[in-house]
Amino acid sequence: MNAITQTQFEFPNQHGFYKGKVRDVYYVADKMVMVVTDRISAFDVVLPKGIPYKGQVLNQITAQFLEQTQDIVPNWLQKIPHPNLSMGIKAEPIPIEMVVRGYLSGHAWREYKVGKRLLCGVPLPEGLKESDQLPIPIITPSTKAHEGHDEDISEKEILEKRIVSHEDWTQLKKYALALFERGTEIAAKQGLILVDTKYEFGKYEDKIYLIDEVHTPDSSRYFYSEGYAQRQARNEPQKQLSKEFVRQWLIENGFQGKEGQQIPEMTEEFVQSVSARYIELYERITGKKFEKKSYDQVLEQIEKAVLENI
Repeated sequence: MNAITQTQFEFPNQHGFYKGKVRDVYYVADKMVMVVTDRISAFDVVLPKGIPYKGQVLNQITAQFLEQTQDIVPNWLQKIPHPNLSMGIKAEPIPIEMVVRGYLSGHAWREYKVGKRLLCGVPLPEGLKESDQLPIPIITPSTKAHEGHDEDISEKEILEKRIVSHEDWTQLKKYALALFERGTEIAAKQGLILVDTKYEFGKYEDKIYLIDEVHTPDSSRYFYSEGYAQRQARNEPQKQLSKEFVRQWLIENGFQGKEGQQIPEMTEEFVQSVSARYIELYERITGKKFEKKSYDQVLEQIEKAVLENI
């Protein structure tokens, strides 16, 4: 089955291009044109095969959450003329990822497990175990690295280095916590717990906008609500809804993105299983039936959609 792994468009009035791990971004006139491909990354490495429908899943989840949060913060999105395509405002990215955590999981748990009780300057209470709910949601920012891994940073460091102004930082924190609260409410209606997520923001005409993806399984971690308390009481791993299962498959096959390690072969069976899982994620998170778009002449469709809307 086909998957979109590369795009090489050249549009009228195009003046820039950025290739992310998953997204190909074209700067055309005063617009940002984002093609969400089917590439998949883990451990900061793009895997060799694309996952059919993954780009559509991410793009359509983001579209739904941007619509459901636009009363909290303005966002960059203006049009979705194709299931893999988003077009909107070209905001100048703020080089900080606003990571919000409601539960002790992932990176935060790994730090806690080795004895750290201060994460990005935020104190963590003693006596917690993996997947416990935190007393209140916390913000653990990270720097947005152009290359390599993002790094944790504290509020104090952000302000001392003048990465953003004090006024903007106050607003970013307010937006991030309000978005997390809304995401938590929406997830609860679907029988899910929003564990942690990251938000990215940019500035356009001196105003802060929400940019990039929102509450997708690539940027967020979800637990199933049903059975959460029982699994915690029995010290069992929580049932997750994220791309963590891909990371686990890689780890089991000897790959964690470290130097000298070989990416394991992605069989067609594995690729199809990942595709099916992403579709399951979409339907569970949004509560909607996923409608598969056709891959027949898909790049031509995307190019036509952009030309009709710039």
